Amino acid sequence: MIWAKEETLSRKEIEEIQLARLKEQVAWAYERVAPYRAKMDAVGIRPEHIRSLADLKNLPMTTKQDFKDNYPFGLFAVEREKLQRIHASSGTTGKPTVVGYTPEDMKNWTECVSRIACAGGAMPGDMVQICFGYGMFTGALGLHFGLENIGATVAPTSSGNTKKQIMFMQDLGTTLLVATPSYALHIGEVIREMGLDPAKDLKVKIGLFGGEGMTEGMRQEMYNLWGHDFKATQNYGMSEINGPGMSGECLELCGMHINEDHFIAEVIDPETGEVLPEGQHGELVVTCLTKKALPMIRYRTKDITRLFYEPCKCGRTTARMENLSGRTDDMLIIRGVNVFPTQIEEVLLKMEEIGPHYEIELERVNHLDRMQIKVELVDDSLLDSYAALEALEKKIRAGLRTMLGLDAAIKLVAPGTLPRFEGKAKRVIDHRKSMGLNC
Repeated sequence: MIWAKEETLSRKEIEEIQLARLKEQVAWAYERVAPYRAKMDAVGIRPEHIRSLADLKNLPMTTKQDFKDNYPFGLFAVEREKLQRIHASSGTTGKPTVVGYTPEDMKNWTECVSRIACAGGAMPGDMVQICFGYGMFTGALGLHFGLENIGATVAPTSSGNTKKQIMFMQDLGTTLLVATPSYALHIGEVIREMGLDPAKDLKVKIGLFGGEGMTEGMRQEMYNLWGHDFKATQNYGMSEINGPGMSGECLELCGMHINEDHFIAEVIDPETGEVLPEGQHGELVVTCLTKKALPMIRYRTKDITRLFYEPCKCGRTTARMENLSGRTDDMLIIRGVNVFPTQIEEVLLKMEEIGPHYEIELERVNHLDRMQIKVELVDDSLLDSYAALEALEKKIRAGLRTMLGLDAAIKLVAPGTLPRFEGKAKRVIDHRKSMGLNC
């Protein structure tokens, strides 16, 4: 189902809307946000210099550091009294990132989420169970309002207490699950442990996943647990650019459609800042075109992707961003080689003997990097066969050498051994950082 006509406009129509809104937004930020005005003055750019979309690349970029330097309200364009809602990032290190919304912002945010929910398979009348944690995190309430807006019924079960979640799925007849991919996999495992078959004993047919990236390997594991008629789609957003709703997959599963009348996406070389052409991998930079409380001009997301502009089979004409291949700040440097955890996951999830849960542990011994990967077996009977374990370990190591050009120690552990996560999964433990080493 396509929710809004703006999802099917011609490229010319999309760009006309983008240019008009970009001019307005740059002027709004320049006039009302002192840090933006200072940045633009420093490079000699004024709002009247924005005459075409090509001029966007001349504007200075915004980073996470700008939020830290102006905490909590220094980047806001409206007085605090005009805000309808405040959210904040998790703030795992230092102060959280504080974001806010005017009533107009809330309306636009809800509209964007409704679009990506419909693209991902949501329908009026769905019974939705939201297993994101409610609170300052944007994910739960963002999806909540967007799904209610399309006519779905929402059960805000929040995260945790997995068996109770399953009880609600059974009793309420849940048809659509909102969660992180990691938590959805965990719920599926527990359902199976309870002797239930999700495809036969539950009505859940759609998964709208966010909060962390979902690789194709994870998607296949989702089908293995929930059934091959289950539709698993993912969507993208972050608190700095509203929350969920910037983009989302349709059921064609060929990238995440961007709400281009509300956002302009660029991909840059993360080292030079140069804008890259269509189809090249780089860091995603997002400009928000309709945010009034907290205008975001060229925000560096640190997420790695690429962009495509050809129309989709689903009927949408909006640009699509490829599912994320990593983050610039997630990149690990191991013996001089750049490694993304998603590359390791890609190797692991191709092997049917092991499950979707893994842990990467890094340390430095005698000045050399050492990587150990703990991986859960699907069947613990393998633990009784040294020959089978040794053969599987060799297969994993060979796959990693082919993908990364690196060797790793592999530790195969029993099913259910590694931690499960209700929010974003924590896959990497880097002891080198705790030792004060430059990694």
